[in-house]
Amino acid sequence: MPDRFVKPVGHILILLTSQLFVNIYMNEFDQFVKHKLKAKYYIRYADDFVVLSQDKSWLEELLPKAGDFLEERLRLNLHPDKVFIKTLNSGVDFLGWVHFADHRVLRTTTKQRMLKRLKISQKSETISSYQGLLKHGNTNKLKITMFGKRD
Repeated sequence: MPDRFVKPVGHILILLTSQLFVNIYMNEFDQFVKHKLKAKYYIRYADDFVVLSQDKSWLEELLPKAGDFLEERLRLNLHPDKVFIKTLNSGVDFLGWVHFADHRVLRTTTKQRMLKRLKISQKSETISSYQGLLKHGNTNKLKITMFGKRD
């Protein structure tokens, strides 16, 4: 199992009507990462991706190659403040959660944003969306804070 990861994030591409197009557009990058860069552990959702490896120097070599490909072929840029090479023990920050080997924790900024939005709006769509998200981790205390009940 890899003990380090790199987490680059590009421009926000995803809109409700373009989820399919994001996958089609990013497929060329997926193929490049898997077949040219030979990434064994690669995960992508929309324009957010993670590459895992035990070899830190390989990850350091991968970054400029991935960045060049995105810029030259897809006209996307990696956000300099959102590219990380860290140990796996520090957690993989991906899609609103910090993932560890045996559990996941809701990212603090995600939690704060959710609480702020609930104070502004109690739309049923928003509440349903948050309830769905919170099912993916141990969030019973947060559910009580947000909704006054457990699942």
